[in-house]
Amino acid sequence: MAIYVIGDIHGAYRGLLQVIGLTPLESGDTIIFLGDYVDGWSESPQVLDFLIELNKQYNCVYIKGNHDELLLDWLKYQKENLLWYNSGGKSTIEAYQNVSAEIRDKHIHFLSNLKDYYLDNKKRLFVHAGFTSLKGVEYEYYPRLLYWDRTLWEMALCLDSNINFESTYFPKRLKIYEEIFIGHTPLTDIGVTTPLKKANVWNLDTGAAFNGRITILNIENKEFWQSDPIYNLYLNEKGRN
Repeated sequence: MAIYVIGDIHGAYRGLLQVIGLTPLESGDTIIFLGDYVDGWSESPQVLDFLIELNKQYNCVYIKGNHDELLLDWLKYQKENLLWYNSGGKSTIEAYQNVSAEIRDKHIHFLSNLKDYYLDNKKRLFVHAGFTSLKGVEYEYYPRLLYWDRTLWEMALCLDSNINFESTYFPKRLKIYEEIFIGHTPLTDIGVTTPLKKANVWNLDTGAAFNGRITILNIENKEFWQSDPIYNLYLNEKGRN
């Protein structure tokens, strides 16, 4: 069975439907979602409903993103903050105004059971943001960094390609796993809208919250599929732009 990994979605239900429809998925395939399902475009509740149903057809692994935690805090405790409100939370709050208590409870259950990370039997790590421990994700002293950290990607992005893997100067964090798949930091920040590999780190956040697309990647052969630019699917919205 094939294994796919998909980057940040940010409430773009139409883009999610589009990219899933483009991908040659077969029953029993695995789809690993890297988190940030919500905040940005106007259909965050529909995204969560779709993801919950998708697990009936495929083997889905759902990883927690920082925006998913922020939504969970709001759904459970009405915990709201200005930073979240201005970073995509406003569209999510508005989208939930007509969502029933029953559906909210279903979403709370889903969000409460997201994984901090997923590690397969080939030492491939899937995590929303990164990690800081030189021993790996199991030893992360502050687990919330798994979905908030940006230093792992920044390190991989600026790493001198002339430094050999066996060198004592090669970052120890990057030696732990065969491959690392992340989202969280939009590639559109550096003018990139396709998946990017630096060292052994693959970034799948192709800017769906902003002017980019949703991306899904076959982790074995690295073939990938993308939605249209999300802003073209929500012409009357700004997303997080």
